[in-house]
Amino acid sequence: MSLLLIALLAVPALTAAVLWALPAGTGDRVAAIVGSVVSGGVLVGSAVLWWDLVRPHCPCTYRLESFLGPPPRTLPGKIYAYAETDISWIPELDVRFHLGIDTISMPLIALTALLVFLCCLYSLRITPRAGRTRSLIALLLIIETGVIGTFSALDLVLFFLFFEVVLIPMWLVIDIWGDEHDRAGRRRAATTFVLMTVLGSAVMLLGFLLVHRQAGTFDLEVLGENPVAGGHGIALVAAVLIAVGLAVKMPLWPLHIWLPDAHAKAPTVGSVLLAGVLLKLGSYGMIRILLPVLPDATATIAPYLAGFSTVAIIAGSLACLAQTDVKRLIAYSSVGHMGFIGLGIATMSPEGLAGALYANIAHGIITGLLFFLAGGIKDRHDTSDLRTIGRALYARLPRLSGLLTFACLASLGLPGLAGFWGEMLILLGAYHPGDSLPRTTFLVLMVIAGLGAVLTAAYFLRLIRQLCQGDPADNPATAFAVDVSRIELITWAPLIVLTVLLGLWPFTLLDYWTFS
Repeated sequence: MSLLLIALLAVPALTAAVLWALPAGTGDRVAAIVGSVVSGGVLVGSAVLWWDLVRPHCPCTYRLESFLGPPPRTLPGKIYAYAETDISWIPELDVRFHLGIDTISMPLIALTALLVFLCCLYSLRITPRAGRTRSLIALLLIIETGVIGTFSALDLVLFFLFFEVVLIPMWLVIDIWGDEHDRAGRRRAATTFVLMTVLGSAVMLLGFLLVHRQAGTFDLEVLGENPVAGGHGIALVAAVLIAVGLAVKMPLWPLHIWLPDAHAKAPTVGSVLLAGVLLKLGSYGMIRILLPVLPDATATIAPYLAGFSTVAIIAGSLACLAQTDVKRLIAYSSVGHMGFIGLGIATMSPEGLAGALYANIAHGIITGLLFFLAGGIKDRHDTSDLRTIGRALYARLPRLSGLLTFACLASLGLPGLAGFWGEMLILLGAYHPGDSLPRTTFLVLMVIAGLGAVLTAAYFLRLIRQLCQGDPADNPATAFAVDVSRIELITWAPLIVLTVLLGLWPFTLLDYWTFS
């Protein structure tokens, strides 16, 4: 199975190179078909890999330590890697080409494969006005390679390199295929995105070098067995640097300033991947690196991480209440949702971590669907501004507005849909934080985060009221070719089904993250 994991990385990258090498006259539809077939193959391969991972014979279920014993405690503990490839790559720098998966990384790999496949499928019929679909598909496949590589890397330097692979492709996607009505705005959004991410990556790399100085290795399996002890000194500096670098990618307040413009100016497929996949790189890195490698230092900074995460929940929600643009509203909602995930990680408790892991997947599915729907609305009105679109969308586009209402209810955490379980477990984790953490502080943060959940419901219900409801007589219908096209329905259906499935049967995922 290690060859299959390598294939999941190599095939999209090689396909992207082939697409760029094709003659200039090659049709965009051919490129979209090739991208759909290849990304569909990657999705099937990830499903096979996941099935083999969770078979009863596999010892790779990720085990989170209970933290019931005296400190120092290590969470999440050992990495039970599967489908490993571990060879020396740059011996002089002690860098290894070390790949592997477990039940934390595998759902994220499958989510990445699904969303890239849906974006390529979507591009068969719906393409940006800028054209050049061949180059766009190639960049989406490069992003897929970088993200899957990041989720499977078990060497800190390899993690950093894959982490950076997605940077330039996403910058180009925003800059070239972004909002066609605001060239200066999309250039500014793309530049802010790349500068902020590069700064965060540089800070994170400094933290990795400090870890190597203390432990003598970049290998995450070795570091999981022998974590860097101590909650002060170099270990604390390394934890702060790594946390800040990863927080830029999540992003957490106040490092979120690049996100709203990047989402608002990106094309639909760019927004879907940015929210559904790229934001997960930061939270995954915190769980994969901070907790097992620097447990004591992470416990020292955890209350501060929880505080900034809670501010992100409230700030993101308040910003949503002030938005008049659908895409910017959904972007700011991601700030709040990632704040919940950051709070769950900071609790260093089994419940909080399980909630963060679950919310990561749920957010990718639901927000990916929201951005697909927002893109559909923008395509039909040539704008995402609520004031220009008008009200009474139920009368004009009943199916599209009905799906938007469904996605909003899922995102605000309605019980029975996927958005509910992650937030509930995170609040439970804040009620029972790790033994070495100040429980009173986390109880206060839990209450504030609960108020943020109420604000989340407020701004999504306000969006439904402003956009979907209203008197049709005051908002005359505009002639649209179709309400929801066939390709849109095919693209969105898997996300709708998963939203319901994970809401009704949460242990479909939660059973993979066991506690010992």
